[in-house]
Amino acid sequence: MKQACLSLVCIFLIQILQAQDSTTVVPKKRYRTQALGMEGAPIIDGVLDDPSWNLVEWGDNFIEQRPDENTPPSQQTTFKVLYDSKSLYIGIRCFDDEPGKIVKRLSRRDGFEGDWIGVFIDSYLDKRTSFGFIVTAAGVKGDVFGSNNGANEDDSWNPIWYVKTQTDEEGWTAEMRIPLSQIKFGHAEDQVWGFQVMRRYFRNEERSVWQRLPRDVAGWTSEFGELHGLKNMEPQRQVEIQPYTVAKTETFEAEEGNPFEDGSDSNITVGLDAKIGVTNDLTLDLTVNPDFGQVEADPSAIALDGFQIFFQERRPFFVENKNIFDFNLSQSEAGNTFGSDNIFYSRRIGRSPQGSPDTEDGEFVDQPANTPIIGAAKFSGKTKNGWAIGVLESVTAQRRATISGVNGDRRKEMVEPMTNYFVGRLQKDFNDRNSYIGGIFTATHREELPQALDFLHRSAFTGGVDFKHQWNNRDWYLEGNITFSHVKGGEAAIKNTQESITHLFHRVDADYLELDSTRTSLTGTGGNLQIGKLGKGNFRFESGATWRSPELELNDIGFQRQSDDIRHYTWIGYRTLKPDNTFRQLGINYNHYTAWDYGGNHNYLQFNTNSWQNWKGNWFSNIGLNYAPLEYSNFALRGGPRLRLSPWVSFWNNIETDNRKKMRFFYFHNGQKALDNSYKSYYMEGGVTYQPINALSVSAFPSLRINHDKLQFIDNFDDVNGSPRYLNGEIDQRTLSMSIRLNYTINPNLTIQYWGQPFISRGRYTNFKHVTDATAKRFEDRILTYGQDQVTLMDDVYSVDENLDGTEDFSFDNPDFSFVQFRSNLVIRWEYIPGSELFLVWSQDVSRDGDPTNGLLSSLNDNIFGQKPQNIFLLKATYRFVL
Repeated sequence: MKQACLSLVCIFLIQILQAQDSTTVVPKKRYRTQALGMEGAPIIDGVLDDPSWNLVEWGDNFIEQRPDENTPPSQQTTFKVLYDSKSLYIGIRCFDDEPGKIVKRLSRRDGFEGDWIGVFIDSYLDKRTSFGFIVTAAGVKGDVFGSNNGANEDDSWNPIWYVKTQTDEEGWTAEMRIPLSQIKFGHAEDQVWGFQVMRRYFRNEERSVWQRLPRDVAGWTSEFGELHGLKNMEPQRQVEIQPYTVAKTETFEAEEGNPFEDGSDSNITVGLDAKIGVTNDLTLDLTVNPDFGQVEADPSAIALDGFQIFFQERRPFFVENKNIFDFNLSQSEAGNTFGSDNIFYSRRIGRSPQGSPDTEDGEFVDQPANTPIIGAAKFSGKTKNGWAIGVLESVTAQRRATISGVNGDRRKEMVEPMTNYFVGRLQKDFNDRNSYIGGIFTATHREELPQALDFLHRSAFTGGVDFKHQWNNRDWYLEGNITFSHVKGGEAAIKNTQESITHLFHRVDADYLELDSTRTSLTGTGGNLQIGKLGKGNFRFESGATWRSPELELNDIGFQRQSDDIRHYTWIGYRTLKPDNTFRQLGINYNHYTAWDYGGNHNYLQFNTNSWQNWKGNWFSNIGLNYAPLEYSNFALRGGPRLRLSPWVSFWNNIETDNRKKMRFFYFHNGQKALDNSYKSYYMEGGVTYQPINALSVSAFPSLRINHDKLQFIDNFDDVNGSPRYLNGEIDQRTLSMSIRLNYTINPNLTIQYWGQPFISRGRYTNFKHVTDATAKRFEDRILTYGQDQVTLMDDVYSVDENLDGTEDFSFDNPDFSFVQFRSNLVIRWEYIPGSELFLVWSQDVSRDGDPTNGLLSSLNDNIFGQKPQNIFLLKATYRFVL
């Protein structure tokens, strides 16, 4: 009945939203360029005095886009466009009545600080894909590859182009030369490109655009104006070769008696990256012995729920054109739909070895930290007629750990097999670029596995089909996907998959699941279907459903948190379109989510409402409230029965001061509490960013998380006095960290960056208990708590005597923990010529287990300061040949 009511409410709201539709269509502006003549190309010096600029008229009449859309901007902007057989030339004048107040904040590439101007080109004219070239008044370049009609932006795209800026009595100017080899376009005698110019007027935090962009349109690239006059342009095939060399020295604390930990290690590696334009649309990327190091380490994190943690990809080879390979299972405007799950998760390639050798007392192990990528190739791009193509092939090396025996003899054991990864992606636009349909297929193959690695799949295949249809000027959309997986391996591998936390086929109360230890393959399916409205009017909405069968398994080359889930979600949002005396813009949202498993159990129901505010003084804030009257977890007891969790409420709130100020503050906090006090948590993070001069910014962001859970899983025991025990405890966890950043920009091509993070997470367990009635309504009826006379701690091991007969019934290790870590990176980056860089990196890492009985600050002091860190010194040089 409740679900029927929700559906009726959704239908009613859809009717209201349809009534909100506007029929306003913004006419497309056109700018006509011209080929260069005898005057020759302009000199790129930022001064628009070359005679060639007189060949074309100014593009003008910019309109404000925010905060007060469709009004005259505070300052006007004009531009001109020229071209020849090799390059596109763009000259821009940004008028300013007070040139002395133009903000010229420095940053490294893609910093987008201070006043800037951006040129965005849809050379495919597909209304979905764009190339953005941005420059600040200080001369800092930025470039963005946009996809999915602006919904996805990739600022790791670093094309080679040239720009200079100047300030004069009228404001400031920018002069650009963009090689045609950096832009993708097809063969046509008379080209038409989508074209947009956007300006950030920093003092008013104002955006103005050449082609009007209403605040309620459902897209970005589709709203561009048009660039005409491009005649007889020949696509330029891109050929770039980038060799590199890395010299690396590592120092660390020596371990007495360990021949592998003598205190230092050094090596030099060389490699090659190449980019070859097979056609102007499609590019072949090759890499041999690639360097996939990261400038910034992953942030420290601890997960007590047993699920894996998602980390962003930062390696350039995988980041570039990642939008083509992306196949998200269930991303939604509503959230709470496992939005990180994806068929392709590139961090699986080159991962840490998954095996570890068996050792005896007195033996030492040299365990590889990562898996080298022997080579990789990627063929990707988008054609003029709407085909997006992506093919990726990569081979990772076999890795062996070296074990030093007690007698000094050595042996090797495989910890990661040689593995081949393949990804193929295809997508086609049609219906005047308002619709697309696509597919993906992946394959993972591992060499013959030794018995120690029999828990790995020998092969894994995943695939899917996705589509999106938009109508009413892209205001409305219907999209979805269907996914499948098929994994093969020995009986041990498939049994391991069935018992993993993603699946838990051995759950004792799951009659609809069956753990079959003789299986050698597993096939699963999933999908997502949603309908929504994002354009025209104040109201927006999305509603849909996503599902994952119990057998779905994507984690060989994808990312998947859990299976066995059928989930419905709805989001309705209202936003203002015009500023008033209080807000520049205001938004209010409502969401609900509900979920079942494949056994028909209703496991989840949550309601949310939230609001975000952009205040007149350019402060930002938001607040949100959640209420979950129903929640069961199939995973909390790690194979035990489905566990009822108590109803809970939560909130979040944050405040950010004006980001234009030299001193900026930020504060965020959230809290969650079960209605019966069985669980409560609180998290707060604050921080300050100070920019005393344009070239320097310093920030510090401390955070504290408090977690108090009376039912935190510890372990399961199969047979204690004739029945299983699902052991839990009451945890008091404190996590303290602080991110520190310093950015100093000597000039747009030479920067110094520092990042450091001390981190400690400490957990103390008390009130041990086991679950007796997992679905009882009252918390006290679900558990049986052990008394002090039943539990004894000796030598860091707890012994439990349930019936007090003097005989131990079972034991478990003390679960208290304290993990202390300090990570930092100091990076000096010099782009000595466009596309060629020199990096000097100093990384530090201190990771230790602390004493859980100590305080947080004292543990940081004892385990970080005064300890010898692991130091990595790295010098990397690249040179980019453009042929």
